[in-house]
Amino acid sequence: MIAIDGVDAVTDTDFDNEVLKAGVPVLVEFTADWCGPCRQLAPVLSAVAGEQADRLKVVQLDVDTNPEVTARYGVLAMPTLMVFRAGEPVKSMVGARPKRKLLQELEEVV
Repeated sequence: MIAIDGVDAVTDTDFDNEVLKAGVPVLVEFTADWCGPCRQLAPVLSAVAGEQADRLKVVQLDVDTNPEVTARYGVLAMPTLMVFRAGEPVKSMVGARPKRKLLQELEEVV
């Protein structure tokens, strides 16, 4: 697993093991190199990953190099944030947001 901006990256190959079989909720950012809002979100996700490490795993998936997972969850816009719990998506958010707002949105599912 590769880390991008302090957040681990997952791929089509290891998504099921790293996300669906994780023992804690997982926040997945569907991202792309060319996505400006994704770059804005990077420091927010890095901070959340550090602060919430005991109760939430944060990972990124590059949509351009991992089309299988991207298609499986019908992701069309970047960044899309999805929270998975017990192997199922339980929340989906589209677009960059400030850390405070993201933490508020995560409260109900973490």
